[in-house]
Amino acid sequence: MDINKLKSESQKIKDWLIDVRRDFHQYPELGTEEYRTHDKICEYLNDMNIPYRTSFNTGVIADIIGENKDITIALRGDIDALPILDMKTTEYSSKIKGVCHACGHDVHTTIVLGVAKYFYETKTKPPVNIRLIFQPAEETVGGAKPMIEDGALVGVDAVYGLHVDDTIESGKIGIKYGAMNASSDTLKIKIKGTSCHGAYPSRGIDALLIASHVIIALQSIVSRNLDARESGVVTIGTINGGTAGNIVANEIELKGTLRTLDPEVRKRMKKRIKEIVEGIPLAFGGEGEVEIEPGYTALINHNKNVDIVRENAIKLLGENSVYEKELANMGVEDFAYFVEKIEGAFFTLGVRNENKNIVAPAHNGNFDIDEDSILNGVMMQILNIYTTK
Repeated sequence: MDINKLKSESQKIKDWLIDVRRDFHQYPELGTEEYRTHDKICEYLNDMNIPYRTSFNTGVIADIIGENKDITIALRGDIDALPILDMKTTEYSSKIKGVCHACGHDVHTTIVLGVAKYFYETKTKPPVNIRLIFQPAEETVGGAKPMIEDGALVGVDAVYGLHVDDTIESGKIGIKYGAMNASSDTLKIKIKGTSCHGAYPSRGIDALLIASHVIIALQSIVSRNLDARESGVVTIGTINGGTAGNIVANEIELKGTLRTLDPEVRKRMKKRIKEIVEGIPLAFGGEGEVEIEPGYTALINHNKNVDIVRENAIKLLGENSVYEKELANMGVEDFAYFVEKIEGAFFTLGVRNENKNIVAPAHNGNFDIDEDSILNGVMMQILNIYTTK
């Protein structure tokens, strides 16, 4: 594809992109409650004569038919906001008190719409079919999995997603080969003993004492059961139980999280957690049980598609435009379910601009983006469509 032509033609929709993003930004909605957002997306698609259907409550799946009808490339944009007070003083600040697009999902949605707008305005038929996926609830229950179960990836050959990145400058693209985001599991642990008077602890079984040994043992999994070159995190965030300072506790509840970057490591760590929780209490005469609630799977990029993103970033933005991330993010991202099913890549879009004082981190009430970056995101996804075979 002619890069200069792409840049020239894309400039014609830049103001439209900014207006669309600002509208979404003013009316943010929480996960599974994105009703206005859903309706606006459908309104834009209707204006461009693009067929679509609703999926998973407020999600939208749309299709643009290309020259080669045998290949379909999907683009995903998440649409939900966060329960954060918008602290900015701009003309497009959130009008919904306590809700804000502080993670850039308004930008992601706008970019996917922008790809459709480009082909509509230029009256160009894309080289392949394009599947547009507008996904709700990334920040909460995770909309990716139910949308996939509803057929979002049927007939799709490759998928691309992106996320705004406040750590790199506008005009740059962040990439990561292999594991990019961790998997997550919620740990719910119960330790059972026998209560008695605190003056005579030998008459009971101290669940609190047992729990302390369990917590320490759980931390040994990473240091003693994993290879030093593998990644895993076990965190116990809450401990609750007991009734009074002079009574030996009979039951303690622990809650925590498990994060890993590799499915095999995840499997081994879950097995070891169960062995520790059930085994250590027995040595003290008590009982232990654990419920492990599965969260998101790990986001593992396909290197072939990361190569495509890298090459397109260099062609579009220059030799120094690519920032290759050395470390994976131990936070989660449910785009993982898309690349678990088919080949694809998730990359980041630089939105930081110190000259414009756009420096606030994501998930912060002052978060904003350099709006010039929106067009970069649109052009990157158009190039990905043209260069994925």
